[in-house]
Amino acid sequence: MAISRSEPTLSVRKDSSPRRPPFRRLLIANRGEIAVRIARACRELGVESVAVYSDADTDAMHVEAADMSVGIGPRAASDSYLNIPAITAAARQVGADAVHPGYGFLSENAGFARAVEEAGLAWIGPPPATQEALGNKLAARRSVTAAGVPVVPGLLVSLEDDEPPDLADVGYPAMLKAAAGGGGRGMRRINRAEDLPAAVESARREALAAFGDGTLYLERLISPARHIEVQLLGDRNGGLAVLGERDCSVQRRHQKLVEETPSPAVTAEVRRALFDSARRVAATVEFHNAATVEFLLDGEGNHYFLEMNTRLQVEHGITELVTGIDIVAWQIRIAAGESLPPELLDPEPRGHAVEVRVYAEDPYAGFRPVAGAVTAWRLPAGPGVRIDHAVIPGAELAPEYDPLLAKVMVHAADRPAALARLRRALDEMVVGGLQTDLGFHRWLVEEPGFAGGDYHTGLIPERWGDAGPLLDATDASLAALLATRARETTSAAGAPGATPQAGIPGKPDRSWARQARSEALR
Repeated sequence: MAISRSEPTLSVRKDSSPRRPPFRRLLIANRGEIAVRIARACRELGVESVAVYSDADTDAMHVEAADMSVGIGPRAASDSYLNIPAITAAARQVGADAVHPGYGFLSENAGFARAVEEAGLAWIGPPPATQEALGNKLAARRSVTAAGVPVVPGLLVSLEDDEPPDLADVGYPAMLKAAAGGGGRGMRRINRAEDLPAAVESARREALAAFGDGTLYLERLISPARHIEVQLLGDRNGGLAVLGERDCSVQRRHQKLVEETPSPAVTAEVRRALFDSARRVAATVEFHNAATVEFLLDGEGNHYFLEMNTRLQVEHGITELVTGIDIVAWQIRIAAGESLPPELLDPEPRGHAVEVRVYAEDPYAGFRPVAGAVTAWRLPAGPGVRIDHAVIPGAELAPEYDPLLAKVMVHAADRPAALARLRRALDEMVVGGLQTDLGFHRWLVEEPGFAGGDYHTGLIPERWGDAGPLLDATDASLAALLATRARETTSAAGAPGATPQAGIPGKPDRSWARQARSEALR
């Protein structure tokens, strides 16, 4: 393994820390923007950070952000970022005291957490036993039901045999889900009985590949519904902070694209019920560190438990903006044995925050991931704007990994002000060289349902579709405006970085169409 050290030296960073560092050296078992985020938290705490990298990431931003770096294997994630022996060996080699898994990869792998602890290192996250207890959705449903937490009605049976069950007790439509893991993998909507056998076969195959477990189950489809998650932070001495809820209902392929806090759909009464259920879920296990409890919220304000994510969430930053609490820093401090102070146990969120995920993917082709190099990169700035990213302009994106480019977060006094700030930030952002979903986000800010806070998990398929927003073709004013924008975009296409979103070769940029639609509907 190659080991390198980047400047400035650790002694300079330690001198700037006002408190005794919780650890001497922490290895970050991840890549990209979350590895950069953790390295920054380490620097402020006076903890030396160690990055790991695959052969695809030798010059990556997260490598430069850390104090030390260690190569752990080839480009394929299975040979590097998912390679438990390689990562634990790297941690021992550099003399790390702790390991932070970030999100994704091995963050919810109880076997990895145990391997870290067996190596004599601190695990930054909920303990392995908690991950095991809540990692299987069927087992989690049983335990939270016993604790009085509502679950989605109609669970029929785990599908461990090849014989499809009768859906009569669940009804149509229903959802087929993988018992292990998440992220939409192994999930299928079942509309008719004849669709079930093929769905079971494909979902089991996908679940086996993603999680090594092909167990499936069925539950009633709650639709329309909001996807709401509650952020928890607990210490080892019984202190538990509920840091508010996040609305994660804007999704494609059952994966989140936009999050906001607080949710415009959650009343004070519903919020109290959500928080009470989240505390009950946490009480079913030995919980400490950071986790989120996820729920579905129907149109009548009823909530149903989905799962508990025993790790840091991608969207943790907007909760940090409204609470002023550094969740990553407190993860590290809790792992070192610190208790949450009284003021953190009952925080009072301030204002409204929204996050949009900027991906290298084509929203006009079913949000298909794209490859290429970032030839132009300009980030928004100004009051209330935070950007978490790990992009180096000119770098080729590694197709082996998630195509997330940046998280654009805004914070303001209320939701209308936050959306106005987000609109301005998106207008300032420039990404050249490859297609991104910026055009979708700019459209979304103006979409009447989202702008009014009245939306659900079906927003994208119902209002955007597979190839762009579903427009009224009879709108003559819109047609004229689109034609004008098309001519303007075509004339500017030859200038590198001239448009906010340079298209992939041979594919015109269409972000103007989203803005044109918004202007025409005003």
